[in-house]
Amino acid sequence: MLATTPAITSVQQVTRCPSPPTPVKSGGSTKVLVTLGVTGEDPMPSLATFRRQQAESSSVTPQKSSICACTMGRNISKFLREWALYHSAIGVDQFFIYDNGSEDNLAGLVAQLSSGLNITTVPWPWTKVQEAGLSHCAATQQASCQWMAVIDVDEFIFSTSWAGLEKPSKSLLEPVISVDDSVGQIYLACYDFAPSGQTAHPPEGVCQGYTCRLKSPQRHKSLVRLDAVEPSLMNVVHHFKLKPTFKNIWTAFARVNHYKYQAWSEFKVKFKRRVSAYVADWKDPINLDSKDRAPGLAVDDTEPKGWAQRYCEVKDNILQLLTARWFGVGFG
Repeated sequence: MLATTPAITSVQQVTRCPSPPTPVKSGGSTKVLVTLGVTGEDPMPSLATFRRQQAESSSVTPQKSSICACTMGRNISKFLREWALYHSAIGVDQFFIYDNGSEDNLAGLVAQLSSGLNITTVPWPWTKVQEAGLSHCAATQQASCQWMAVIDVDEFIFSTSWAGLEKPSKSLLEPVISVDDSVGQIYLACYDFAPSGQTAHPPEGVCQGYTCRLKSPQRHKSLVRLDAVEPSLMNVVHHFKLKPTFKNIWTAFARVNHYKYQAWSEFKVKFKRRVSAYVADWKDPINLDSKDRAPGLAVDDTEPKGWAQRYCEVKDNILQLLTARWFGVGFG
């Protein structure tokens, strides 16, 4: 053991500690491994390593990206291209994909996308640790990103004011984040889309395939200013706890299209292995009122009669038409 420091905070499987004292050296490429000690228990290894920062050779501060997106998923290759290309086109600069044990050659797809996008994969194989993964992203990317979009690969940030645009622009999200310095987090209303008559994953992509939704927003997702995140990194997946000097606001400039209730084959797989904070497996008879559940579905994993026509309260094909104009059908 080289040094011991007390924990500053410990919540949601994330423990934060101060840097070790000066005598600890980790020059060159050598990293110091970090172990978590709990009174009365055996030491536990962690993901953390420590390397003493070297003096910068230049006084120029690296340029931060305005907006990054962080997500966690498993076997998301069929969705990732459409999601990443779309959000890159409207202003997301970097993508961090926390891989929750994929078996669909996600690494190969990310390698392809990396030729045109700034996209990074972080292995995260544990179950029920989405909060910890988002905390890790928020902590490690503070130096590289100003704002972080906390969205899944079936969620698309969108504004109806873009409907008439002939081409996308990387400045489209600027009105959303053009806020007072006291704003630490921006909430976006989340609209849940329906199966829209689909019986299998639409090969042209979710924006083209799902064009019907519930009338009212069900939840929210967030853009969080990383400098404003409270040191414990506590979050509830949809948003983070902020430092006392910052506030949360809702935006009227954009919303999130959440392609939640997809064709039964997709919905069933997704909800059998949740990484959300609320329902580990939607077949377990717990948290029955959670909005992670499908209304009226209870805990049955058999396709309900008429599933393909459920949850269709409002026809909404604005993003379908827009993405077809911007990218062509099947860009995903």
